[in-house]
Amino acid sequence: MRITTLIGFGALALAAAGDAGAWSQETHRRIVLDAVQYMKNNPGTTQYAKIAAWAGSAGVSVDQLAQAIAQSAYDVDDFADTYICGAITGDCVRAPLWSTLSSVAHYTSFWHFQNHTRGRDAHGNDFGGYNYSQLTQRGDVDELAAGWLWNDHLDDGAGGMKGWFSDGTKYNTYGVTEARYRIGSTSNPGMYQDYQNFPFQPIDNLGQYWWSQFLAQPTAQTVGYVLHATDLLQPHHTWTTSGNNHSGWEQWVNDYYYAEGLNDAARVTAALGDGTFTRCGASAASDIRGVLTQGGDYSYRVGGSVLSSTDHAERVRVARLTVPHAIAMAVVVLDCAANRVAAL
Repeated sequence: MRITTLIGFGALALAAAGDAGAWSQETHRRIVLDAVQYMKNNPGTTQYAKIAAWAGSAGVSVDQLAQAIAQSAYDVDDFADTYICGAITGDCVRAPLWSTLSSVAHYTSFWHFQNHTRGRDAHGNDFGGYNYSQLTQRGDVDELAAGWLWNDHLDDGAGGMKGWFSDGTKYNTYGVTEARYRIGSTSNPGMYQDYQNFPFQPIDNLGQYWWSQFLAQPTAQTVGYVLHATDLLQPHHTWTTSGNNHSGWEQWVNDYYYAEGLNDAARVTAALGDGTFTRCGASAASDIRGVLTQGGDYSYRVGGSVLSSTDHAERVRVARLTVPHAIAMAVVVLDCAANRVAAL
């Protein structure tokens, strides 16, 4: 496998941005790097040998492969793939004017949730994604976004929905992004006519789309995109809110990631052994959503307190559970990915 196949740049248009309402981008990068390092240190209980063989066949080191995967996990928050259009003006934009002040840096962040406070969604998914009308834990940023976007529509391309004065389409978000993440569910443009009722697809569908791309042509980039789904270990993403200390908690995790030993290898071992995740056998799973949802189940069960508490000790307690499980999830996905590459 050549290095160009390994890296696989250019699959989706990206744009520079800051935190977009997930684990911070740097935390995403660290989680992947720590997962690969864990595999390196535990070759007997992981598929590290296959990861090393993958790197070797591409003419790069394992560390270089890890950096490429980690960068792609980081990059998902920068996807320029989601535009929402004004009900009156018709102008379509990918971020609110006030985005630098909140966890909604770009509208692509709305695809990064899996709501465990509700059951099936309008699409038929077992757990839905972000839907303002279905939130049980609305916070200040949720209300701010809804007030800003009330009755606005999702960009569905030329000739689709429009504002009173124009059809300012920039990108067919419904026909491209939503369609990609519609896996195993149904949808229609009318679902995205009024922002306050948008049933965004859940993040496990995002992960499965990129997993299917990886299975078809394995690259570091596509498996890195899958690994952005470690957002499911961030409790705000399973309790589903853009507010309630969302940004503050994520910045705290980034700030104390090393100081509080949130990536402790012994805790990763415990996370891999506590029954949270179903690990791959000798072959790659065709559907990775089960593993991703298992991570969501865990963060929903153990992490709800960080929505209301900013106490340092409580944040440490929750982070020492959720971050090692995020690393463990990454190990499980990388084991599956290694099996796929080895089968080529």
